Amino acid sequence: MAQLEPDSQLPVQRWPLALALLVALSLAFYLLQPILLPFVLGALIGYLGDPLVDALERRKLGRTAGVLVVFVLFSGLIVVGMLVAVPLVLQQLDALIQKIPALYQWLTQTLVPWLRDRLSVPAAQLPQIDWSGQLAEHWQSLGKVTASTLKSLTGSGAGFLAGLFNLALVPVVAFYLMRDWDILMEKALGIVPVAWHKNAIALVREADEVLSAFLRGQFLVMCSLGVIYSTGLWLVGVQFALVLGVVAGLASIVPYLGFVVGILASCVLAYVQFQEWTILFWVALVFGVGQVLESVLLTPVLVGDRIGLHPVAVIFALMAGGQIAGFVGVLVALPVSAVIMVFVRHAMAYYRASQLYSGD
Repeated sequence: MAQLEPDSQLPVQRWPLALALLVALSLAFYLLQPILLPFVLGALIGYLGDPLVDALERRKLGRTAGVLVVFVLFSGLIVVGMLVAVPLVLQQLDALIQKIPALYQWLTQTLVPWLRDRLSVPAAQLPQIDWSGQLAEHWQSLGKVTASTLKSLTGSGAGFLAGLFNLALVPVVAFYLMRDWDILMEKALGIVPVAWHKNAIALVREADEVLSAFLRGQFLVMCSLGVIYSTGLWLVGVQFALVLGVVAGLASIVPYLGFVVGILASCVLAYVQFQEWTILFWVALVFGVGQVLESVLLTPVLVGDRIGLHPVAVIFALMAGGQIAGFVGVLVALPVSAVIMVFVRHAMAYYRASQLYSGD
């Protein structure tokens, strides 16, 4: 049977096919999200490590050898972090958990009565909450909490083995993606219709710039803020400075959330520790300095203004990702949102330049 020549083929509408492909990929992501975690983590590691591998390749080092060097570097950083930071964090977390009953007692016997007197609220109108029994039973130490968590995780042998397999799969996926990243990107571009190549390359470069600013820049900002907050609270003399700084740094993935969470938790713990109001000034000073450094130095240098996501959009993206695909959705929510913003900006520019927007 004779095949049609290219010139005699019927014209094909590309946009419906592209939209259909996008819908199919979105549906596949939703249906397969229970098994996607190692692939998402591997892809993130591969993306973060690809520029380092490219730099080593430009220095005449083989691609596979460069990937091995980057893997050794990443593994060394992880091991050093686990040997140095993790024991300190766990030690402070254990001490913090043991203080939870005392914090609860201060909350119910000091803070609530003080607020009641200042606001002139009758005691009968306040909800009667008594968690003392539950706190005494469940929050004695980190060891008991960890033991109960491990018991629930290992209760199903199949589930535990599946978790170990997923964890072991992450470096394997990351290795192969990092080694073949450029080849995979070239093949992906080869699927795009020829008429779209020029615009596709420009969009991919801009999306890569945005993703690079977010994944690499925002990660460095979070780590820097964690160090700043922990060091400042330690200098002030606040207990659990490392835990508070780490939590505030991680929460900084959402603009201003790390500042709010960190200063509130630090003020409560600092006042319970020192029992004087002046310590709150020093805690506020620590977080104020951190915010100034983030606004003036860290974000402009490490991230820039290329992401373009409003704080409300960041919160919505995280919640929507978690609702759609759980933890995997949270991991990919902000990178996907940042890339979508690139396409939205170009679509808006195209719309404003069209007859639909400017015509009568």
